[in-house]
Amino acid sequence: MPVSLRLIALLIISLTTTMHGAERQPLEGKLEPFLGKPQLDIQHLFKGERFPNVVTTLKGTVLVTFGSRQIRARRSEDGGRTFGQDIVVAEKGFQGGGLTVDEITGDILAFVEDRHPPAPLTVYRSKDDGRTWTAEKVAIQQDVNGHMPSMHMNEHGITLRRGEHKGRLIRPSRYYGQKNARSEWPAHYTNAIYSDDRGKTWSTSKPFPENGTGEACIVELSDGTLYYNSRVHWEKRPKNRRRRSAISNDGGVTWKDWKIIDALPDGPQDTNYGCMGGLVRLPVEGKDILIYSNCDSPRGRSRGTVWASFDGGKTWPIKRLVFEGAFAYSSMNAGRPGTPSEGLIYLHFESGGSKLAVMNLSWILKGEKTGDGDMPTTLTK
Repeated sequence: MPVSLRLIALLIISLTTTMHGAERQPLEGKLEPFLGKPQLDIQHLFKGERFPNVVTTLKGTVLVTFGSRQIRARRSEDGGRTFGQDIVVAEKGFQGGGLTVDEITGDILAFVEDRHPPAPLTVYRSKDDGRTWTAEKVAIQQDVNGHMPSMHMNEHGITLRRGEHKGRLIRPSRYYGQKNARSEWPAHYTNAIYSDDRGKTWSTSKPFPENGTGEACIVELSDGTLYYNSRVHWEKRPKNRRRRSAISNDGGVTWKDWKIIDALPDGPQDTNYGCMGGLVRLPVEGKDILIYSNCDSPRGRSRGTVWASFDGGKTWPIKRLVFEGAFAYSSMNAGRPGTPSEGLIYLHFESGGSKLAVMNLSWILKGEKTGDGDMPTTLTK
């Protein structure tokens, strides 16, 4: 569809959605709600199984998903203080990560693979804020190498808010080679899938410019640049215990300027492969405050920690320990303006099932300086 026609279609959808939901709040707001009295609360959410994701819906509902045999969800309408009972998204399947809120329609997409990938994929859609889910057929194109992307196990997806590709859905994905085996790691790479028709058809981006990567995160910065942060799990790569980054200026079609992020550990430091991390940009107008989560442990997956960047991922000057005990895969998101979730940051992580940490930026700011760049002299200008 030509760009002009696509933008007109998005405007019509947006206006229609607004007419049917006058309660819709702005997508970005002020920083002050994140700077209230410091707080951290942790609660247990799911028993057994693996693989967390977390998003906040347009209504501010905190929606978490989990599962490696049966995919389940739970909802909180009070900012993450209390949660309802388990909701079954898929009776059988393998969590594919990339849980995505469509900020044009309010729909939520969940990606479920039949088994550990490479494996067939089913997409489930919720039109009622995560209460019920319906399987639907989607079309996903191969990448430039003729490879089909796998979904597992990536951070949540996003809706682009700026520029030529405003309204596009995008989520991290990966190429798994023939299987998940050390012999195949040199052929693995991360990428992304994106959709301009509300998730019916998906194109696959060009590969991240380093092989041996997988399990990634994407955020959109305030100038429309996409920032990509990825795990690496090939021991032959330099500094393979540190995270990787790249950027896109074309809506996620291509990735460039990849770097090693010396300040960010990629899982425990006694292994030759990384660990899924979480990433979110706080929804603050004109600012690029990013929060990243992973293990900060010399050995074993433990010591769950968050790092903060105030310049869109260029430097990470402060970190704070969230949970001392077992801590493996993690996913992050942030509250929405004008909803019960406003001003809060969510960390859903594996730890004897899963736990959810609810915190704010004030709490993180009382952490430990890393030496990687300087803290801003003020956060509110």
